[in-house]
Amino acid sequence: MTILLLIAAAAAVECGALTAQPSGGDYLNPADANKLRVVEAYHFTPNVESLKRGESGSVAGDLAYTLEHFPNHHRALAALVRLSQRDHTAHPPGAHFSVACYFERALRFNRGDAQVRRLYAAYLLAMQRSDDALEQLELALKSEPGDATTHYNLGLLYLKRGQFGPARTHAQQAYALGFPLPALRERLQAAGQWAEP
Repeated sequence: MTILLLIAAAAAVECGALTAQPSGGDYLNPADANKLRVVEAYHFTPNVESLKRGESGSVAGDLAYTLEHFPNHHRALAALVRLSQRDHTAHPPGAHFSVACYFERALRFNRGDAQVRRLYAAYLLAMQRSDDALEQLELALKSEPGDATTHYNLGLLYLKRGQFGPARTHAQQAYALGFPLPALRERLQAAGQWAEP
């Protein structure tokens, strides 16, 4: 068995095996839209997304149900992160797994989902895990090389690490792709590290 298979097997044990749910699917697949609407109508309602109250139990329980049926549900993952931060816990009561496990499950389900990687990177940064966040952003960029937001976030992260060359390169890419916020360019200018492409 290769190292990657061993790591994947260990993650499956800790974070649970992915089992096909007849009422679930891929958040990005239009063919699963009808099933997605049903799950969202009963479990991922505006009250759940805004963390006000659960529909069939706790907020975390409804988020867990949503993510166990649609592992790469972007908005549910974002809501779970907000719940984790609000309640200061990596494993909100009512969820079957930790926040990190839900991201690991989403990536096992669809490795090419760049938005999951961007969301995971933001979570990892909030947890002070910048090396892991950098890895997720680099992998997101491989899936979507023309994404301005990923270039921008990579630029910010490299700037935070004092790596001005990569920060400038990603900033230039982000702005060439039309990213609207000037903060990265301004911070590079303030550091004397900006150059027009």
